[in-house]
Amino acid sequence: MSRVASNPVMLPSGVEIKLDGQHIVVKGARGTLELDVHDTVEVVREGEGLTFVARTNEKTSRALAGTMRALVNNMVVGVSEGFEKKLVLQGVGYRAQAEGKQLNMRLGFSHPVEYQLPDGIDVQTPTQTEIVVSGISKQLVGQISAEIRSFRPPEPYKGKGVRYAGERVRLKEAKKT
Repeated sequence: MSRVASNPVMLPSGVEIKLDGQHIVVKGARGTLELDVHDTVEVVREGEGLTFVARTNEKTSRALAGTMRALVNNMVVGVSEGFEKKLVLQGVGYRAQAEGKQLNMRLGFSHPVEYQLPDGIDVQTPTQTEIVVSGISKQLVGQISAEIRSFRPPEPYKGKGVRYAGERVRLKEAKKT
């Protein structure tokens, strides 16, 4: 049994939390995030931290208490430090270039791939084969990174495609004649 909910969410300096019933607003240097806490979870403010307690002793209620604690902790980290994912393009002629709120990629297709970025997400391209996705929402950063990777996931024979930095792709052996 996990005990994630028993650990309090500590607030670093510069982060404010506003509790309004089951609605939580987290403000920090990088922005503001909001969350509606599930009805079966009670939020208790203790000094400089928040504790999440299940209102009933049911399994789903205890599980949701841990989930809500993790989501609020991710919000606190997001507004104070932010989140970042790095992607690497591997293949001959594979290029990426960020222009404002648009990411232009050449991924071996007969046409360029243009991806429109939503609000709250920043993309930098330090080199032509690296993409850095950053923002305050962990869920949104991960979703955008997965969508960019889905345009050309790494193929198993040569390893060409878009991959996360540090991702290992197991290569298959080519067919022998």
